[in-house]
Amino acid sequence: MRSLPLTFCAAVAAATIALPASAASTYSEPDDHKGSVSVTPSSVSPGGEVELRVDACGKGKSATGNSEAFVSEAHFAPADGKGLFAEARIRSDAAPDDYEVWVTCKDGHGKATGTFTVVHHSRPSPVAPVRAGGGGTATLAERAHTEQSGPGTRHAVIGFALGAVAAVAVAFRSARRRRSALD
Repeated sequence: MRSLPLTFCAAVAAATIALPASAASTYSEPDDHKGSVSVTPSSVSPGGEVELRVDACGKGKSATGNSEAFVSEAHFAPADGKGLFAEARIRSDAAPDDYEVWVTCKDGHGKATGTFTVVHHSRPSPVAPVRAGGGGTATLAERAHTEQSGPGTRHAVIGFALGAVAAVAVAFRSARRRRSALD
């Protein structure tokens, strides 16, 4: 029977020790400024760009922002008196999902978060005929076609026939002039 009061006392002591520790772990110092990040456009495809605006930094002149979907860290700078502005490029291998953006002011007195969505759009297809140039191979194909389309056998025969007709016409005319000169 003595174990029951001993167990009860141990439980109260453990609760007394644990309570301040758990209360201390949930308490955090309030930030001077907390805010949100506006992301434009809110839905973007991989490889696209987003514009970020934040006003949580008060009179701060710079901040950094990051996301799992960004290629690199975004660096914020003052923008037209309405907070800070930055641009960020989305990774080309970003999976379609909702992503969070974290912004931390350089002076350490402000933090902000926001979200955006990465979506995969199908590649645009042309609505009218498109000239398919062939890239670098088009020049080689054109050159090969030009070299092969020179005079062939048919052209040579036509040329010889026209030359023969011209020679006969000249010979006839010469013979006529000689006859008229002799008369």
